[in-house]
Amino acid sequence: MYAVVEVGGKQFTVSKDAKILTEKIAGKTGDTVELDRVLMCVDGDDVKVGKPVIDGAVVKATIEDELRAKKVIVFKKKRRKKYRVKNGHRQSHVSLRINDISVG
Repeated sequence: MYAVVEVGGKQFTVSKDAKILTEKIAGKTGDTVELDRVLMCVDGDDVKVGKPVIDGAVVKATIEDELRAKKVIVFKKKRRKKYRVKNGHRQSHVSLRINDISVG
């Protein structure tokens, strides 16, 4: 059994005990979260497709780790105008372990 879930504006194909890396969501390490934006669920020959989501379908996951991506440097410059700006950005991510997939 696997499902397609939308988390943080991105879509992931998940199955039981799978591990995904997604954008930061609310919660601490060890917390259980419910992902209710299930777009599609496949169980053998039984395929359910949502319009846009499946009502009552929930994917339960545990937050395993909170981490940050490598720093991205943003540098803006206008020649001959003495204008230079240097900024950095590190995106926060969270690692999720899929515990259960249930279709209501």
